[in-house]
Amino acid sequence: MKKKRLGNIVMVLLIVVIAVTGVLTALHLRGGKDGNLGSLYKITAIPDNSLITLGQEGNVCTVTIVCDTILNNLGALNEEKAPYVPKDAVILPQTQVSFAVGNTVFDVLQKVCTAADIQLESSWTPIYNSSYIESINHLYEFDCGKESGWMYKVNGWFPNYGCSAYAVERGDDIVWCYTCNGFGEDVGSTWMAAEGSSAE
Repeated sequence: MKKKRLGNIVMVLLIVVIAVTGVLTALHLRGGKDGNLGSLYKITAIPDNSLITLGQEGNVCTVTIVCDTILNNLGALNEEKAPYVPKDAVILPQTQVSFAVGNTVFDVLQKVCTAADIQLESSWTPIYNSSYIESINHLYEFDCGKESGWMYKVNGWFPNYGCSAYAVERGDDIVWCYTCNGFGEDVGSTWMAAEGSSAE
């Protein structure tokens, strides 16, 4: 009887040790990512109005780049990419930029990324006749889950076509955001979730 009771106690202790070890391991892994956040994030500051080209003062829009959904999904983040995630998740604060008539969302993204020295990688997709954004600031599609990637919205609306097919207009507020779940549902888009397609 005593042996059976002792065996039960040992079993309970083993379960407790395994559970505590699992929790500590998870906290360590999460802490490692948290502690490493933003360690390689660095952009060139853009002075006010420096991206407003002479002669284009009447055509000005704003561009913002954020990845706040990653902070809510650190467990899914490729650990090597944590250093590129700013602690406040703002890669580029809202920035004014001018554009020429006919310029697209892709054109102004290139302009601000070049000025701020933000890494940008894209590829041309003939089927959509548009550029596809693979990476901004070294954060690529699938770096934070199988549904993750970059999307853009203009004046709060997520267009259902590529960024180099959207012509910018005066006063447009363009936001590039990183989605982690639901093909854009976590950043407010619904059309991609309905189609079940990949990110922008």
